[in-house]
Amino acid sequence: MGTAVTKQKLKTHKGAKRRFKITATGKVMRAKGMKSHFRRRKAPRVKRQFDRMLEMDRTNVKKVKRLLPNGV
Repeated sequence: MGTAVTKQKLKTHKGAKRRFKITATGKVMRAKGMKSHFRRRKAPRVKRQFDRMLEMDRTNVKKVKRLLPNGV
């Protein structure tokens, strides 16, 4: 009897899981930085814009999708 070689499970990168979301259509969404630093001096309009998720630049999408193999 030979031993069966199984593929190793792909692990999700936990830091990437918290920072990025993959939509149903496959877009990678990211949050803006500088959200909590000097919050009081920022205008209310700017603070509202921090709540939105932005589509990630296409140059980084491949790297992020490799960190999130299950599309978390």
